[in-house]
This record gives sequence, structure tokens and C-alpha cells, in this order.
Amino acid sequence: MAFLPSSPISGTPQYGFTSPTYTVVTDTNPDTNGKQVYVSAVGGTQAGVIPHSVAAPFTLSMFRPKVLKTLAPVNPVTGVLRNVPFNTYKVITRKGVLPLAGQSYKTSVINTSLEIPAGSDLADPANLKAAISIHIGALQQMSAEIGTSTLTGTI
Repeated sequence: MAFLPSSPISGTPQYGFTSPTYTVVTDTNPDTNGKQVYVSAVGGTQAGVIPHSVAAPFTLSMFRPKVLKTLAPVNPVTGVLRNVPFNTYKVITRKGVLPLAGQSYKTSVINTSLEIPAGSDLADPANLKAAISIHIGALQQMSAEIGTSTLTGTI
């Protein structure tokens, strides 16, 4: 699997943060079909942010399907595919956060799920890559606004 973020990872803009960076170290993934890193140090100005610990995890993981699906043959009479299965890839960020001062950390979870029709990797790689490109680009472009939405409840 090609998931191997280089360290440090430059964070995207967030209001109140200046040049956030995250030093990551390879970790053991909780499942055999994934890879994981944990944040060992934070850099830039991001007051109150702590790196990974047992009580407050800070990890980034990627998972691939345990069994990759392929296309079945087309119907010999109609020439139509009977079923198009999907391969689901996930990128998950886990970060311990305080729900209330003086309380125990709870783990927030951020998921990006990529549900890719089997066969599209060969039949239409350009459009598949375009979909991934705009998705990640929009997340990056709107990082600060998404962060604010999670604080205000508005979009």
C-alpha cells in the first residue's frame, strides 16, 4: 500500500493556528489491511494541541478492502454487467479531545471513505483520479471553514 506520509505533515490553515506541523511515526495498525502513523510532536503555533498519548490518541490510518473485488463477466446474451461491486478505502484520523475541562479525553473520529466501482481503475482512471483530486483539494481549501463549522454548528 502506498500510504506512507512523509514527516512532518504540514497542516492546513485553521483560524488561530500558524504554520501547523505534525511529526509522524509509523505505528501498528489495528487491522491487517491498513497502515497507521501517530503524531509524536506538533509544531508551529497551535496552543493547547498535544501529541499522541494513550489517554488522548492522535493517529492517521488508511485501510484498503480485505478482499479486493473485481468485475464479473458480462451477461453473454445481453452484454451487460450483472453487478458492479465496490472497493472501499478509508482514511481515518483519531484525536483525543476534552468534552469538558477536568474530564477524561474522548476520541474524535474523522473519516474519508472512497467507494470505488470495481473496474474503474482500469476503464476510467483519469476520472477516478479527478474525483479524488477535487475531494481532497476542497477539504484542503475549506479546512479553516470546516474547522469553524464544527465549532459553530453552521455551514
